[in-house]
Amino acid sequence: MPTNFISLAEAKTLTTTFRNGKDTILEPQFKDRGILPVCETFPRDAFDIVLAKKGCVGLRIYFAMDPTNTVKLIIVGVNDQDQDMIPAVSGGRVDTTVVGDDIIDQGRRCPFDCPPPSPLNS
Repeated sequence: MPTNFISLAEAKTLTTTFRNGKDTILEPQFKDRGILPVCETFPRDAFDIVLAKKGCVGLRIYFAMDPTNTVKLIIVGVNDQDQDMIPAVSGGRVDTTVVGDDIIDQGRRCPFDCPPPSPLNS
């Protein structure tokens, strides 16, 4: 079994510590605005598509920020060289404007779209 797994008790402690302290690390003008998420939920099929790509051995999760200063998650596949699997180079250039099936975004973000209560979120 991979060593990446932890107990529910440890996960609960980690998520509770984050929820209880997340607004304390923000400047006053950003507190209580939902800037930092509690969690973000993504559909399985998005992960299945990325993980099924030739050479994908894992996922990398990046923290990102939109124009309203809201922190969100961006997920990409990783190859066996630990490189991000981003859109392929075309004609010697990377077209950064193409929306394909390489970069996962647009999860259901809590606060605002929260899952039912569980030991990890309440």
